[in-house]
Amino acid sequence: MAKVVIMPKFGMTMTEGTLTTWDKKEGDKIEVGELLFQVETDKLSNDVEACDAGIVRKLLVKEGDIIECLKPVAIIAGADEDISSLLNEVSEGIESEEQSNIKVPEKKIEEIKSENIKSGRVKASPLAKKMALKKNIDITLVEGTGPQGRITTEDVEKYIENSKNKPEVSPVASKALENNYAEKRVPMSGMRKVISARMLESCATSPTVTFNIKIDTTSLKKIRNALKDVCKVTYTDLIVKIVSKVLLQYPLLNCSVDGNELILRNFVNMGIAVALDDGLMVPVIKYANEKGLEEISRSIKELAQKAKDKTISVDELKGGTFTITNIGMYGIESFSPIINQPEVAILGVNKITETPVVENGEIVIKPLMNFSLTADHRAVDGSVAAEFLAKLKVYIEKPEMLFL
Repeated sequence: MAKVVIMPKFGMTMTEGTLTTWDKKEGDKIEVGELLFQVETDKLSNDVEACDAGIVRKLLVKEGDIIECLKPVAIIAGADEDISSLLNEVSEGIESEEQSNIKVPEKKIEEIKSENIKSGRVKASPLAKKMALKKNIDITLVEGTGPQGRITTEDVEKYIENSKNKPEVSPVASKALENNYAEKRVPMSGMRKVISARMLESCATSPTVTFNIKIDTTSLKKIRNALKDVCKVTYTDLIVKIVSKVLLQYPLLNCSVDGNELILRNFVNMGIAVALDDGLMVPVIKYANEKGLEEISRSIKELAQKAKDKTISVDELKGGTFTITNIGMYGIESFSPIINQPEVAILGVNKITETPVVENGEIVIKPLMNFSLTADHRAVDGSVAAEFLAKLKVYIEKPEMLFL
């Protein structure tokens, strides 16, 4: 039975999506669970699988079209099933299925030539073959412009003339050819396109400054060890808990800019950057300032896994007020993270380095972690950013201060 495929709704706030790529074309067979198309929203890129098996009989929209949620995008039916009435229902003015199947595009000359080479045959006039043989030319390299890609004497002459005009190949170029060195263009994935657009938007929107500070993580390590039998928490879990509390004392770092107004908040929705094989997502822990450490730890793990499995919803990626990105596990000691719009600040977490420091007149080794805060200077002055980091240092080095 013929089925209409619709634009899915991935979250309560989603109203439309951009169909970026068709993974099947009209006439292709498709099974349940096979990838049919890809959808991109302002926060998410999703693969859409077929819920029904059959033949892709009609694609109702083009790649790049913006489609409202629940609107028809394709029809899947049996190979010989009549879908004309269904076509009339879903879209006016679409050519009947029979008409669209009659139109077969002409093969390109390059495709015909490729077929001929694979089959061991070359379409060329006898005179063209004789000329190529006399000039010691591989006729399969000549592009034919005659009927159905047939090679003419004019084609051979043009090939000879073009060869004369080619510059001599340098030793470096010869080496590159010998080793098959080559450039290759590959299209960006839907997720990479979203990331690219968002990064450009952020750099164009926010005049930023990055501030760095080293903080002793001895106390964080003690807390981790003390809790490991109850709840296995990470440094990120602990930092989220502490930063969520400190932000309430510095609302300018937790605000957003709207024209000539600042939107201030008395709550923290903490975004956590999650690296994926093909990009990056920032799930959001809503009202992180109210959550306990165990709940924060569980939320981070669950959202990160959803992001990696591509089962995360649009709603779980929206509403962030501040973001933390941790790349310390890669050995990075300092970087300038890019703000996740429309937020005004992002905190980069770097590796812990065992560092000699002077304490009470003696040299001791301390586990220091560098924090990199990027802030939007429209809302956050240097003094405010510095005070925030100084307070963060106090609470990380003496977390018992949070209870005061």
